[in-house]
Amino acid sequence: MAETKYMTVNMGPQHPATHGVLRLLLELDGEYIVKTTPIIGHLHRGVEKLAEERTYHQFIPFTDRLDYTAGMNNNLSYVMAVEKLLGIEVPKRAQYIRVVLAELQRIAAHLIWLGTHALDIGAMTVLFYTFRERETVINILEHVSGARLTPSFMRIGGLAADVPENFETLVMDFVEKFPECIDGYETLLTKNPIWLQRTKGIGILSKEDALNYGVTGPVLRGSGVKWDIRKKFPYSSYEDFDFEIPVGSTGDVYDRYLVRLEEMRQSTRIIKQAITNMPSGEVLADDPRVCLPSKDKVYNDIDALIRHFKIESAGFEAPEGEVFFSAENPKGELGFYVVSDGSNMPFRIKIRNPSYFNLAALPKMIEGSLIADVVTVIGSIDIVLGEIDK
Repeated sequence: MAETKYMTVNMGPQHPATHGVLRLLLELDGEYIVKTTPIIGHLHRGVEKLAEERTYHQFIPFTDRLDYTAGMNNNLSYVMAVEKLLGIEVPKRAQYIRVVLAELQRIAAHLIWLGTHALDIGAMTVLFYTFRERETVINILEHVSGARLTPSFMRIGGLAADVPENFETLVMDFVEKFPECIDGYETLLTKNPIWLQRTKGIGILSKEDALNYGVTGPVLRGSGVKWDIRKKFPYSSYEDFDFEIPVGSTGDVYDRYLVRLEEMRQSTRIIKQAITNMPSGEVLADDPRVCLPSKDKVYNDIDALIRHFKIESAGFEAPEGEVFFSAENPKGELGFYVVSDGSNMPFRIKIRNPSYFNLAALPKMIEGSLIADVVTVIGSIDIVLGEIDK
């Protein structure tokens, strides 16, 4: 018998459709994928190690550089891990505002995913529509935090500041109109025969494989697993809101597309409830370890004021111990494992980011597929190399 030989080719790390500096080593039998080896590390920045020489507050800006399409969500997961370590209860108003900002950021992240994913497959028009709506969301986040991509707005104990007076009006104007925009995306894609041919039955990940690989977020839910941390382990008052968890049935690229579309609708639903029932009050916890004392205490409690300025210059000293907290980010479960030795800096931080684990399932998804399907499947996973190569 003739010897079978496979061709080995590189895709990336400069290929635009790999969504970052990802290198794929592909073994091909003609145009069919026999084996895939993802090679990462080209963007490595040592973020976890940098945390060991920063105070807990100083590390906040590093978190929104992980998944730079979801800065608010990254901030939230980290500060809640530290709040768990310190035993801090965040004011209700701050919790609701955090939910609004996190869901707005989820919508923005899904919009950039949908636009670039469609572009990968050949549908250019969708990109312009999704970026139009994303610009509205980013403008709101900029109005609140002063930054567009990396807000660093969350604080341990609450928020950097209260939201502007017109914040609720701006948000409600957007969420009232946005569902029609999602309908527009569906008109272009959902029943489009070319879109169906490129996505249905492609990149299938069964429910069993999804669980075995440890994937999370829309990739897991697209495979039919009804799992969302906001429902299973509610945080920041998510238990106060009524929303559904969309799931797929086949676990293919098309299911993951439908899941994210519905997630944007559910985020809109959550935001409406949070704005309608927004509590009044403070947006920072009354805890001198992390927050400036209130106006009354500034004049009556000099010791508290001195403690605050010591915190500002040197950082607070956390109790010894270790905690883990995870939140439902746009790409899946983002968790922070924090180890404290009692100093003002974390002894160790380990980040459990969703893109890393979701990418691990890529070889399983594309085995036996065509080269053209590799680009489609990568897009459906929605990876960001910033957090993979942390």
